[in-house]
Amino acid sequence: MAIRDQYQRVVPFIIFVLALALLFLLLRPLLAVLLSSVLLAYISFPLCAKLRKRIPNSSLSIILSLVIIFIIVLVPFSFLAFEVTQEGYYFYHSLSTKIEKGVLFGVGCTSADSQVCSLLNRAEAFSAERLSTFGFDKHLQGLLRIMEAKITSFILNMPLILAKVFLAFIIAYFILRDWKLILKKITDLLPLRTKTIRRLIGDFGNITHTVIYAQLFVAFVQGVIGAIGFYLFGVPFPILLGVLVAFCSLIPTIGTAIIWAPAALFLILSGFFSHEYWVLGKGIGLALYGFFIISTIDNILLAKIVHEKAKVNQIIVIIGVIGGASLFGFMGIFIGPILLPLLLTYFETFKERFV
Repeated sequence: MAIRDQYQRVVPFIIFVLALALLFLLLRPLLAVLLSSVLLAYISFPLCAKLRKRIPNSSLSIILSLVIIFIIVLVPFSFLAFEVTQEGYYFYHSLSTKIEKGVLFGVGCTSADSQVCSLLNRAEAFSAERLSTFGFDKHLQGLLRIMEAKITSFILNMPLILAKVFLAFIIAYFILRDWKLILKKITDLLPLRTKTIRRLIGDFGNITHTVIYAQLFVAFVQGVIGAIGFYLFGVPFPILLGVLVAFCSLIPTIGTAIIWAPAALFLILSGFFSHEYWVLGKGIGLALYGFFIISTIDNILLAKIVHEKAKVNQIIVIIGVIGGASLFGFMGIFIGPILLPLLLTYFETFKERFV
């Protein structure tokens, strides 16, 4: 009898675990699409709610809100991806050419009487020579092959990517239409306490608001402002550097200065040693632009966006961006920094239950 009771307890549990594993395997190819659709629905919800007040037809308001989000989000990011790829390709060729010519930094110093110029030229030639000795040029060639393979793979997978984007918007439509019913079904299915589910749902809204609007959106704005500044002041590869500014803005304290400060210094040194004082002035202008605009715009935006929402550590956001991108691709940039703190919140509730 005892063996039968054990059998009746263990077997349903094993079947449940197997069913859960099978469900995961079925959803795994579309996991990024499903998470992206949830994110799209969350971003579209405020706009959809406003449109519903003016448009009686619920379906039409949902479709219109998703179309607007598509235009605002995906079109600029598609352009950005193309430009970054192109500038990255040009950067490779520029760097490899400079290594061959021994002018790695491109700071031309022609004053024969200046010891500083002589020292700078020697340092530049030494740096280029050492990089070539270490096989840096070969590594660049390997990087180019990887880049070409990625670009080719991206082009070949374009129909599949477009299909996934379309599917994500379709699922987002149904989430926006039936979100109350879907939320109730998920709540009933999850083997969690009601208190834990409510906390996770609440934290999801707060974390998503903080990460998307207060951190990633601010980082995007700083990247755009940085790219504009680099373009205006004549810094090479402005869009590529703008992307780096956006990423570095997530780093506490120094943040964007990691990118704009060396760029300004590059212009200042180039102008000073080549006696092109217009370039020197542009370097000083970029330094002032970076300090007073790029590095301070985040404080102005955060004051407008952040209220009493959940605070997410920036290190967690950085880890989430990198991990999410490697796991889910491009959309992982947005999924990762939301999913990671949400998982940490769940682990906290799990610990509270047993400790």
